[in-house]
Amino acid sequence: MAGVLTLLMAGCVNQHPEETGSTSTANGSGEVRLVATSPAVAQICNRLGLDLVGICESSSDLPERYDGVTTVGMAMNPDLEIIKSLDPDYILSPSTLQNDLQPKYASIGVSSLFLNLKSVEGMYASIKGLGEKFGREEEAAVMLEEFDSFMAEFAEKNAGKESPKVLVLMGLPGSYIIATDNSYVGSLVKLAGGTNVYGDGDGQEFLFANTEDMKTKEPDVILRAAHGLPDEARKMFAEEFSTNDIWQHFKAVQEGRVYDLDSDLFNMSANFSYEEALKALQPMLYGEE
Repeated sequence: MAGVLTLLMAGCVNQHPEETGSTSTANGSGEVRLVATSPAVAQICNRLGLDLVGICESSSDLPERYDGVTTVGMAMNPDLEIIKSLDPDYILSPSTLQNDLQPKYASIGVSSLFLNLKSVEGMYASIKGLGEKFGREEEAAVMLEEFDSFMAEFAEKNAGKESPKVLVLMGLPGSYIIATDNSYVGSLVKLAGGTNVYGDGDGQEFLFANTEDMKTKEPDVILRAAHGLPDEARKMFAEEFSTNDIWQHFKAVQEGRVYDLDSDLFNMSANFSYEEALKALQPMLYGEE
């Protein structure tokens, strides 16, 4: 668990893509060659109209634009030999994996850019940075305008309403931890107007805490997210809440305000499903249809 938590907490705090290595193109052709190592990064590249020479393997749908593009392995463990063979100018990865991946990319002599996908705001700041770097300012501006417009309309729904206190649990294989405002799921709760009972966790994305400490926070709502194996996490949560008597003393449990989040909408990295995620949170936090 300590190793998993360390990996989840790793990453830079800069919202703009953090560049490592040389800025010159490796192949000398003048056309930038990019590799995207996560589905969320690939979605961003697609919306910016950027071509890729390498893309991650994923169980989720990837943009049709990249059909036939060479796959380079999973996001957490890309194949360095394949990446090097593609002669890329930049590898694009989430900043949450920077501590682990940056030394590996450096070992094969390839420059890298790390995108802050820990929040929706961080994602759009990274989009702006990529647009400026690769000549896609107009595409980035369109996306930023869409975000501002959606959030302005969404915020009106809850204007003047009391902010519910929310406990966000992240289920992992065999256990669970607390997600703070600095996690992607936590950032969605904050955007939706909820107040995380553990706040920003002193800068940490995830925390350990016992149920007695959670009880002292007395959340109005408990949200249960899952990472890795969502079906197993849901079973784990169901067993934990039914066998550990302390949960029966939580107001949120007594009032039936415990919700399992859709893992397709509430995962580890910010993505363009945030609108659907916020709409899903609305009745959970405010009890509206």
